[in-house]
Amino acid sequence: MHDVLDPDSDRGRVYRCLVSHPRVSVGQLAPLVRLSESVVHVVLKELAAEDIVVTTDLETGEASWEALPPAEVVEALLQRDAALRTSLRQAGTELERLYRFARKDAGHYGALDVVEDPARVLAVSRQLQQSARHQIRVIDVPPYSGTSDHYLAQEVLQRERMAAGVVYRSIYHGSAFDDPIAWPNMARMIEAGEQARTLDDPPMKLAIGDNDLAVVTLAADDHPGVVSLLIRPSGLFQALSNVFESLWRLAVPISAAGIGTQIDARDRQILTLMASGATDDAIARHLGVGRRTVVRRVSALLARLGATTRFQAGVQAARRGWL
Repeated sequence: MHDVLDPDSDRGRVYRCLVSHPRVSVGQLAPLVRLSESVVHVVLKELAAEDIVVTTDLETGEASWEALPPAEVVEALLQRDAALRTSLRQAGTELERLYRFARKDAGHYGALDVVEDPARVLAVSRQLQQSARHQIRVIDVPPYSGTSDHYLAQEVLQRERMAAGVVYRSIYHGSAFDDPIAWPNMARMIEAGEQARTLDDPPMKLAIGDNDLAVVTLAADDHPGVVSLLIRPSGLFQALSNVFESLWRLAVPISAAGIGTQIDARDRQILTLMASGATDDAIARHLGVGRRTVVRRVSALLARLGATTRFQAGVQAARRGWL
């Protein structure tokens, strides 16, 4: 939403133009912001959904658009940021509780067991999925040490559980796109119906089956390999569930659309420069092409990615492994 104040973004250009040109139609607005009418229409619909612009009917019957006061828009942005900070603080507090539980030296926490045997760690993961009846929630982070056979076996199990009506919601580390084994597995599961999102740096490897069992997998402190913490219903279990839901809200959805699609080197350069914040003029200078060529290619890329802003295009491109 912040990009509505950025004069170099499509949303920012449209909003700023409406601030100074009240009650204009899409046809009047498009040449003013140097965007196609189809792109302007999509941007306006998005801004209207966020209560940034409103539409009215001209006497001719054609729809016109009006910007809401900038003071109201800025206040809405500030309120959204405050809500995001509150969510992050909550996640941090819950992670701190997990940190302290996992490092508790004295006493015994009845809802927690430690599993160190690698074979049992895998067996626990299968048991968690096989016993779930409603949903599996997963946070997957590197290292991705599983073999291709392990991932294929996991695919078979997950397809069986999804066919039985179990919903899989997974948060993946952004680096999964670069892994030659993990990424194809992730792509196939998304196409099969898994709900997936990505986050730059999730804090842990976690699996939660229904409201019955959570498994946190960590690097072992005193020897190679990993250990798993099995957490049953408890205050700690609820904290882990809350952590997942907080991170789920912050993560970026992944779509099966466009998986496997490739782009040429010139479009990849344009996307990379867009993601770095470069303007159309800067991209044109860098590539040694005309500005109109860049504007045309950027519009085509936005349409291809289903994005209305440069930021959205960068996220979508990264999700598809184009950057």
